[in-house]
Amino acid sequence: MIQRLIIIFLFACITICSDGQTHFKQPAYDAIHSGVPWFDQHRNTVSAHGAGIIKEGDRYYLFGEFKTDSANVFNGFACYSSTDLYNWTFECMALPVQEEGKLGPNRVGERPKVMKSPTTGEYVMFMHVDSLNYKDQYVGYATAQHITGPYTFKGPILYEGKPVRRWDMGAFQDEDGTGYLLVHHGDIYQLTANYRGIEKQVASNVPGMGESPAMLKKNGVYFLLSSNLTSWERNDNQYHTARNIAGPWTEQGLFAPEGSLTWNSQCSFVLPIMGTQDTTFMYMGDRWSFPKQNSAATYVWQPLEIDGEHLSIPAYQESWTVDLSTGQYKLLQTQGTEIEGKVLDAVNFQGNWKVDSMAIYRSDNKDDHFSHTFTGTGLKLYGVARPDGGYAKVCIRDQKGNTIIESVVDMYCLYPTETLKFVSPALPKDTYTVVVTVMGERGNWSDKRRSNYGSAGYAVALKSICIQP
Repeated sequence: MIQRLIIIFLFACITICSDGQTHFKQPAYDAIHSGVPWFDQHRNTVSAHGAGIIKEGDRYYLFGEFKTDSANVFNGFACYSSTDLYNWTFECMALPVQEEGKLGPNRVGERPKVMKSPTTGEYVMFMHVDSLNYKDQYVGYATAQHITGPYTFKGPILYEGKPVRRWDMGAFQDEDGTGYLLVHHGDIYQLTANYRGIEKQVASNVPGMGESPAMLKKNGVYFLLSSNLTSWERNDNQYHTARNIAGPWTEQGLFAPEGSLTWNSQCSFVLPIMGTQDTTFMYMGDRWSFPKQNSAATYVWQPLEIDGEHLSIPAYQESWTVDLSTGQYKLLQTQGTEIEGKVLDAVNFQGNWKVDSMAIYRSDNKDDHFSHTFTGTGLKLYGVARPDGGYAKVCIRDQKGNTIIESVVDMYCLYPTETLKFVSPALPKDTYTVVVTVMGERGNWSDKRRSNYGSAGYAVALKSICIQP
């Protein structure tokens, strides 16, 4: 069994508001947990994909795609804020769906990145704008006087009087405040001082570059990250380095172990967390889950290891912390009461669950479920994600049967892997019941050639439960 790093949750309160919803008082989490749903102060799933982060004062602001579970349409760009990178407060829909036009109904809007112009003090948001069939693409921008918006959509950003008609894009602000627009397949544009236009193109068609570009700089070295083209499937992402942003760029290869599919994610952004003793560069990736991109897609945030021009995420960290004062990160040792193996006999399994030689309980029958009543402040669920994994619904109820937390978990992975699948926010110490149900649904999609991709089944597999005291 793989090593697990499980963190005791801080005690927190929950408030039952007049609207009947449960609102969590911060902090509900005390670590960054990758690959699991996160919940905001209203117990809604944090929905901010293709994201970027900008720091203002002592707060971090996360901007990303607010997805739906029904279609890949533009549903607005959400803004969340946090003082610790663990707990996220929903601020607003920074740029909602427009009444009409290029970011109106039945359009595509992706990968928002916000930067503040050092010359004007204005906040500028860049994004990919497109039609549903991805044949009307350009890089657009919006502006705001306040970091949370509202942002006003301005249309395409122009280079030599014409829109930049590309799709996957990113943004990077250099140490001197110069802003850059990154475009898939290695085009890099220097922005004007007010960030509303393009001064010049500094690099073109960097050899070997893919899509979803992201950039960081350390000790005079620029690192340019990108993914391969596999639709919603994860792949082995790569990186390039250069001493000058204009190049020449050197193709360095993968930054996560081959076959890990970048720990099942696609790069989106790199956040430098600067402190008095060190700077942790945090890789931000998306673990897409089409079609349930709102309820089941998650985030993979990992500390990057950098040595000269070598960049890596050598091991997957399910849970880790970062000291925002010193800029240093660390891992914590396993704590809590773990229920696994024969002890799982105490869990109430209903339906046609099968147990293999590794004491993994598995079912692919719709509505099969298991439940467990526990006393504590929360729990973690470990499962086995598989090529035939499907969706599971996780529900935590109090002693009166009221639903405290509800979430959808995706059990799909192109290769079998035992992993953390759910982490509850910290709850007041009490007795709760968790119920996990096989939904009989799966992540599945087709491309323009109508070839089918994604999960081959509906399986939900439980390995262990860890109860927080």
